Amino acid sequence: MTASTGDNTPDLVPADAVRGHWVTNHAPDWLKPYARLARWDRPIGWWLLMWPCWFSAALAAGAAGHAYPNLWHLALFMIGAIVMRGAGCTYNDIVDRELDADVERTRMRPIPSGQVSVRQAQAFMVAQSLIGFLVLIQFNTFAIALGICSLAIVAIYPFMKRITSWPQVVLGFAFNWGALMGWAAVFGEIAAPAVLLYLGGIAWTIGYDTIYAHQDRRDDAIIGIRSTARLFGNNSRLGIGLFYAAAATLWGAALLLAGVGIVGFAGLAAAAAHLTWQVATLDIENGPRCLKLFRSNRDFGWILFLGLVGDSLLRQFGG
Repeated sequence: MTASTGDNTPDLVPADAVRGHWVTNHAPDWLKPYARLARWDRPIGWWLLMWPCWFSAALAAGAAGHAYPNLWHLALFMIGAIVMRGAGCTYNDIVDRELDADVERTRMRPIPSGQVSVRQAQAFMVAQSLIGFLVLIQFNTFAIALGICSLAIVAIYPFMKRITSWPQVVLGFAFNWGALMGWAAVFGEIAAPAVLLYLGGIAWTIGYDTIYAHQDRRDDAIIGIRSTARLFGNNSRLGIGLFYAAAATLWGAALLLAGVGIVGFAGLAAAAAHLTWQVATLDIENGPRCLKLFRSNRDFGWILFLGLVGDSLLRQFGG
């Protein structure tokens, strides 16, 4: 898709960008390629990176007897999710620049379309990573060390789609690291509820990213990119449903061990109903529908998070 910039130069808009986003309509021309490298015009990515952090912070707050999560931690996790998702996407685009040129949905990304050089992208990645590091060092020593450990997973993820049909598993390892971080930021250690939250998040990620990957499965088959969307094929509804069920079960165990009450479990039940709706209405032949369902996981996150916060508030002030 192309639009016109102020100087009548074509503005190359990725096919999966949010329509009418401020990056397209209001960002200066020099900023647009960098904003698209960081996926600022596709905010669902940072929401999905942030939610495990916020789930964990809310779960830890309740376990520690607090009425609500540490607001400073929530702000740090949001900023960190935005900049580190941007850094990760920039790194991914550097690694995948030749593959992206062969896929309809990605060929308009800034590097394959020539809007940004590899050297410029590398400098931008470093700048975002430095901001992420400044965010990380606001936490305790254990959480800082834990956060640094996640970089190894981030580094190998872009290569997984070349060697395994399960790259979504590695994405789950990376995107749900915050499920450990939120707990560590409160307690300075990792405990069973955080581990179960993390494992549930991995299963959730396999589900939602399989939905997302169905947009590209035909192009992926042509150029040899592997994914769970290609692996599951026509059995995708069953596969996604099983992983979503595993996620809900693992999260239920995490809530139980953390001492969460009825409001938290009601939130989990409502969130599980949302995931059930995703599976029931999935059409793997309908790319726009897959994208809509994938993006709806932002709403899923709000349901689960507010259930956890509501439970903590009720236990503190409900008498």
